[in-house]
Amino acid sequence: MDFTAALPVIQQQLRQYGLDGWLLYNFRNANIFATKILGMPHDKLSSRRYFYFIPAEGTPVKLVHSIEQYDLDHLPGEKLVYNRWPLLQEGLRRMLGSARRVCMEYSPNNDIPYLSKVDAGTLEFIRSFGVEVVSSGNIVQYFEARWTPEQYAGAQETAGVLLRILDGAFALIGERLRGGVRITEYDVQRYIMQEFDRHGLTTYSPANCSVNGNGANPHYDPSEESSSEIRKGDRILIDWWAKKKGPGSVYADFTWVAYAGTEIPERYRTVFEVVAGARDAAVEYLRTEFAAGRTVRGCDVDDVTRRHIEERGFGEYFVHRTGHNIGEEVHGNGAHIDNFETQDVREIIPETCFSIEPGIYLPGEFGVRLEIDVYITASREVVLLGGTYQKEIVTIPC
Repeated sequence: MDFTAALPVIQQQLRQYGLDGWLLYNFRNANIFATKILGMPHDKLSSRRYFYFIPAEGTPVKLVHSIEQYDLDHLPGEKLVYNRWPLLQEGLRRMLGSARRVCMEYSPNNDIPYLSKVDAGTLEFIRSFGVEVVSSGNIVQYFEARWTPEQYAGAQETAGVLLRILDGAFALIGERLRGGVRITEYDVQRYIMQEFDRHGLTTYSPANCSVNGNGANPHYDPSEESSSEIRKGDRILIDWWAKKKGPGSVYADFTWVAYAGTEIPERYRTVFEVVAGARDAAVEYLRTEFAAGRTVRGCDVDDVTRRHIEERGFGEYFVHRTGHNIGEEVHGNGAHIDNFETQDVREIIPETCFSIEPGIYLPGEFGVRLEIDVYITASREVVLLGGTYQKEIVTIPC
């Protein structure tokens, strides 16, 4: 969104959250949000500090160093110039004016490290003017995490391709096992990556195929040098994610499980049903809350899935957050579904996407994780990427 067009939206959000303004600060491109929102060139390394203050009402003010005084000229507002440090203090005092409550890219206790881009010293500096600094976490999502209609359409297309690739991967495993031909986790990973390339998809890291106890490691990564063979009777977990090649594309990200055989062990089925129930409880909660017009936070959704798993005796084996925001990076900068690793109190806002991926990991046995991608439409409807989800364990005749 062009900044001039975004300005009234930003100010509306500031008023909605009861803030006097948004103070964007950057030094040497440490604040990626300021760089992106203010439309700064990514290859321009600002060697001096700059500030841009957006008041809830009125005209923005920019504060720049004299040797880089033209860097913010593309933005609206009055320009203040400093060089000596007393002039920096004077400029900030004038810039903030009567503001007493402003937001910055700051997370209390660093609960949301994705957001924490302002150093402690700068926070102390701003507070010395009698200003309360709160997190910009909710507001920054409107300009960092929302998808355009084109991105949503592209992600849905990508999701469809990913699901077809999964079908191919399971078919490959079955074909090899029935034919008595050796197949490893790495072979499946390589097949998926070749399919990504064939379909014009890209990813930051290879897909994951893990069997039995390897699946109990949420971030297991097979390699050519270290990879388990897949055999009849194995429990298989595949986690794969990709996006279209090209600027602005966004990810789809899924995890499914399967069994190499047709007679699924009861313990494996039991764990699957608990994880599936937790996933479905989260989706139902989202649909109920959004339909009722209530605010939904990432931590609230995590509580729903975690409670479902804990009540069935597997709480200690659910060792990560329920999900993450998804954008141009697979782990995006919007609200995460987390009240475990961190307490993500950010609101889940329309036109954003995130994963729901509860898991149970039994060391030495197997892991079950069922990952879906949820998109909240502009009208607050809850939509799944790909239009489907795993309802039962995939059986692979072999």
